[in-house]
Amino acid sequence: MQPSADSGAPSFNPLVVLELVSDIKEEAVAWLLSRIRDPQQSGGAGLLVEQLGPGVGAEKKDNPNLFLVGASWERLLSGAEDVGLFKEYSDGSMRGFTCANKHNFKDFQGDGDGFLSLAECQYIIKHELDTLRAKDETHIPGYSHAKLYPGKSVIRRMLSKGILIQMFPLHHKEELKRLSFSWYKKVKLSLQPLDDIRHYYGEGQALYFGFLEYFTFALVPMALFGVPYYMFDWEDYDKYVVFAVFNVVWCTIILELWKRFSASLAYHWGTLSRKKAFEEPRPGFHGVLGFNPVTGREEPLYPNAKRQLRIYLVSLPFVLLCLYLSLYVMMIYFQMEGWVLSIHDQDPSFWTGVLLYIPSIIYAVVIEAMNLVYRYGAEFLTEWENHRLESSYQNHLVLKVLVFNFFNCFASLFYIAFVMQDMVLLRQSLATLLITSQILNQIMEAFLPYWLQRRRNKKMIRKVQKRRTLGDKELPLAEQVRLEADMSTYLGTFDDYLELFLLFGYVSLFSCVYPLAAVLVVLNNITEVYSDAFKMCHVFKRPFADPAANIGVWQLAFETMSVIAVVTNCALIGMSPQVKAYFPDSETQLILWTVAIEHGLLAFKFILTFLIPDVPKHIQIKLARIEFESLEALKKKKMLEAPELSKSFQ
Repeated sequence: MQPSADSGAPSFNPLVVLELVSDIKEEAVAWLLSRIRDPQQSGGAGLLVEQLGPGVGAEKKDNPNLFLVGASWERLLSGAEDVGLFKEYSDGSMRGFTCANKHNFKDFQGDGDGFLSLAECQYIIKHELDTLRAKDETHIPGYSHAKLYPGKSVIRRMLSKGILIQMFPLHHKEELKRLSFSWYKKVKLSLQPLDDIRHYYGEGQALYFGFLEYFTFALVPMALFGVPYYMFDWEDYDKYVVFAVFNVVWCTIILELWKRFSASLAYHWGTLSRKKAFEEPRPGFHGVLGFNPVTGREEPLYPNAKRQLRIYLVSLPFVLLCLYLSLYVMMIYFQMEGWVLSIHDQDPSFWTGVLLYIPSIIYAVVIEAMNLVYRYGAEFLTEWENHRLESSYQNHLVLKVLVFNFFNCFASLFYIAFVMQDMVLLRQSLATLLITSQILNQIMEAFLPYWLQRRRNKKMIRKVQKRRTLGDKELPLAEQVRLEADMSTYLGTFDDYLELFLLFGYVSLFSCVYPLAAVLVVLNNITEVYSDAFKMCHVFKRPFADPAANIGVWQLAFETMSVIAVVTNCALIGMSPQVKAYFPDSETQLILWTVAIEHGLLAFKFILTFLIPDVPKHIQIKLARIEFESLEALKKKKMLEAPELSKSFQ
């Protein structure tokens, strides 16, 4: 699938698909294709583009406006320099790629064929399409309502106006087959092929699976520590002090070590010191046309004061209302618990014993449903707030969703632990919530997508077989493109990180009263690796690479949860009868000692944050050496330019 490195006429290898609306005006198509094909010197993208043929199973309802985009190898190499791609240099360090120094890079051989990964090639094409800007056009030809102005991104305007339906990268059948086999098709006790995942999907996806793997291994000591508590049937629920202390230390250390591990991965993949690209306005952003003092271009402007009013007068009350509804549902759950408990006390039997778990199961299902409904409301409001940048949009959405999900999932556990102080009910509720949510997630994330994708694949193969026989069930290119176009769009790692965040909360906050929580989460994460890998390979469209250097705002979210975990576990320790026995006469003294220990542990946590560097020492030295060499090279360049400048003035 990679372009030929031959310096002659390049063979066309499709990498990215553009799907335009079926009834698009011909002049708009001709204009867009010419802009994509025009050389960069003329303001075009300098890419190759061809229209997809009808295919052997073509039907009238099939959209004819599917276009395949590729590029010559020379164009991809210049694009790699444009996006600031970092590759391994001959001395083993990671440096920004330049065409002038291309032969000094480690894996660059001959004309450079195979030097760039498929994910990097597709990311470069996306970057070149996104930066394709209007010149002197006032609107998209044939669409007077789709206004343009000099410097406006053409692709973003077509997306926001619904003229361009979607843009997605194509799968590579052979590479996907190899990745699938090494990743999830064989059951094995080994690490995930993170380098292969990064090579095919990019750094953002590889970091998510790296974090999932790291989190799973980090849970193993807690799971091994928790099994004896459960196996020896310690029905005295007050013997959780040691486990709570272990929780406090565990949740502090693993996040600090993850930062070092992720920094090593990011350096190895060339994203740690890569400069962040200048963010363009989101496709959905709208406002009054004005002048951007940073870019010097005309673009929509929206008053920040108006956005803040929308946030504080509409979005914030909506979140508070949802939290109140969640609290109301929680109180109904406790009423159900009381009713079931009274039935069991009156006439205890096997069935009434089973009935004790029903309220928790119903509540767990309701929690998942409320989280889903709230998510749609949060997305609508965040879109309505009209954030200019995608990063700002994501940060506000993450904040809304995290606050509600945390309250919705954990409020009942906090109430049971610190208001009712019923450790038996806390253990039962935690076990039921955790198991039920995991079963629902596996149904929604694994079995349902698998079933839907099998139906979709069989339908496409049957359609092709009407025209000819497929011996090996291998779809031709036209049918493969249309099949991928119909696949669900991958919406990013948001939901995946959110699920891990909630699981981390269940384990770090209350697992001391239910030691098997870590074991259940380990088992869940193992199945999660396989189900997520299958979905990435066969259910969703292939996403564009995200050159991430870390897990972003989720690192802060997990660290915040670890701080809450320290406070929660200290409070649970203070409530235990073993600790209370040391303060038989003074509850105030107990509280003061608990608060003092909690403050001491928080201080230890923050000191540990400073003592453990986020970036390993050997990587810091390599980065400093590259910076030093860059400054020296800049000095030499200025020294060479100085005599020439003095001659020109004489």
